[in-house]
Amino acid sequence: MVSGAISNFHSEQRNDPLVRELRRVREQNAQRYKEDYSHVFRNKSRWDFIRLSFVIMGIEFVYSAETAFVTPILLGIGVEHQLMTLVWAISPMIGFFLAPILGTYSDRCKAKMGRRRPILLGLSVTMVLGCILVPFGENVGRWFGDLGEIFPEAASNASEVLNSNLTAFMPYDFYRVENEIIDHEMDFKWAIFFTILGTLLLDFSADTSQTPARAYLLDICLPEDHGRACSTFSIMAGIGGSLGYALGGFNWDNTVFGDFLGGSIKTVFTLVAVIFVVGLVLTVTSFREIPLPLMEKDELLRPLTESIIKKERAKLDDKIYYIKDVSRAFALQLHTIDEKAQPPAPLMISNALAAEAEKGHQLEACSSSDSDSEDESEKAMSLKDFLKSIFMMPKSIAILCFTNLLCWMGHLSFCLYFTDFVGEEVFGGNPAAPSSSESYQLYLEGVRYGCFGLAIYSLACSCYSFTIEKLIKILRARIVYCGGLMIDAVGMIMMAMFPNKVTVFVFSASGGIVYALLFTMPFLLLGQYHAKGQFKAHKSLVSDKPERKRGLATDIAVVGGMIFVAQIIVSLGIGSLIEALGTTSAVIYTAGVCSFLAALSSTQVVYMDL
Repeated sequence: MVSGAISNFHSEQRNDPLVRELRRVREQNAQRYKEDYSHVFRNKSRWDFIRLSFVIMGIEFVYSAETAFVTPILLGIGVEHQLMTLVWAISPMIGFFLAPILGTYSDRCKAKMGRRRPILLGLSVTMVLGCILVPFGENVGRWFGDLGEIFPEAASNASEVLNSNLTAFMPYDFYRVENEIIDHEMDFKWAIFFTILGTLLLDFSADTSQTPARAYLLDICLPEDHGRACSTFSIMAGIGGSLGYALGGFNWDNTVFGDFLGGSIKTVFTLVAVIFVVGLVLTVTSFREIPLPLMEKDELLRPLTESIIKKERAKLDDKIYYIKDVSRAFALQLHTIDEKAQPPAPLMISNALAAEAEKGHQLEACSSSDSDSEDESEKAMSLKDFLKSIFMMPKSIAILCFTNLLCWMGHLSFCLYFTDFVGEEVFGGNPAAPSSSESYQLYLEGVRYGCFGLAIYSLACSCYSFTIEKLIKILRARIVYCGGLMIDAVGMIMMAMFPNKVTVFVFSASGGIVYALLFTMPFLLLGQYHAKGQFKAHKSLVSDKPERKRGLATDIAVVGGMIFVAQIIVSLGIGSLIEALGTTSAVIYTAGVCSFLAALSSTQVVYMDL
């Protein structure tokens, strides 16, 4: 089999006596502290991976509600397609610059809780706030004076108030005016503001919180467990998405929850917010992080990387050769002692041992110098160093970023506008029609049907994530990555060409393959790059000061931050594309083309020994 020929560094570590000894020493050292940190140096079980991944399941519950209902909500309160797509661009513009900064701060955070969990908790607060503002923005708007939906028989009584409320927004042409709904007037000035604000908070937090969640997972797990950890992470994400979309597909209007909370959409957002909080608590209480100040004081608490293993192996080899040299010199002196011509034997032996000891001290000094150089590279980076780490990244990460960008462009084109595509193109509904009209009810039915399609896509993500590690061992990572993207490209093109209820269900599964790859491949490769010391610090050509070693969370943020760039590009262009083609099928065609380009780019990614 192909897998038998693959040389995997992490699998070899399990049986390496030196690695086992280094890990044992670190585990015993970690047990000496008041808070036991020895779990960081132990292999994790599948249940441990699940506990660490509960938070991503909660995030995906929230993300499913966002992608399924934010577009219909914005269109339903009168926002045009072109403006609605621009709303999706605001959050990634902020996140593109802020997310890497948060990632770098996470690498240097000195909080007692650790480096990742404080960032994760802070983003969780804004995410929950967004879950409240998005569905209840209309209610908040009424508190500030919005009149809401105005039916023709009541329009004459409210025209004066409506005109005064709309004055500030007239230049932006928020409100759709079509012949079939010419008498349908809406006053959602403040509702639009609060809903967009909630969308920004929710979208930014849901995307950005994945970086500390992944970094926390990789920090707690050993490098040899990163493959299983990432696959479990993707499985839990798929389960969360599947159940979240299924919640959205159910009509909650006639239930107790729906009556109490004021409708189906509000019920869904409330439920996913509660589920997210539960998942967050389960994850952040699963394992303690080692605080950065402790790692700076005690090098035995630092991650056991390949560079450290190589250094220890070199030290061990030097000591072995040192002992051999001393023995050889001792034997030589014994054979050449001449009591008359030479000094006494004990003195000669002593001199030989002293000379060899001096060599040993020089080796230790050299090793100490290397260690000091590494410590120097670990100091906090300046803004200049930070920008350099982003814009002057290694070629391997640059290619990975570009591939991830194309993947996210295809995926976001599909998931952000999919329910709108089904509601308008497949069911023939109109989101801007009066809420009591048949056209609007058809649109809502299509949105709910689209939720079940997205549930299938998330289920496919979980199934593919469950097998992706085995597929990589059998087929190798290049084939898995490129092949999965090609399957998605074909599926998206077929769905766009034949939009009906059957293709919505069948080809939605191909989108799940891409999502599984987005959650697994880039971060598995990054874990390999860093574990193998791919980005260790080197001496600068212009100064004696070593360059700073690249941080794992920083690189995760940079690669993961491609979601923001992709969302900016898609959001700025997709609205005009829909208007030009006159159909929402444009979003599905875009997804197919981007996946095809990503498949071509993935052939150039550096896969190490995967």
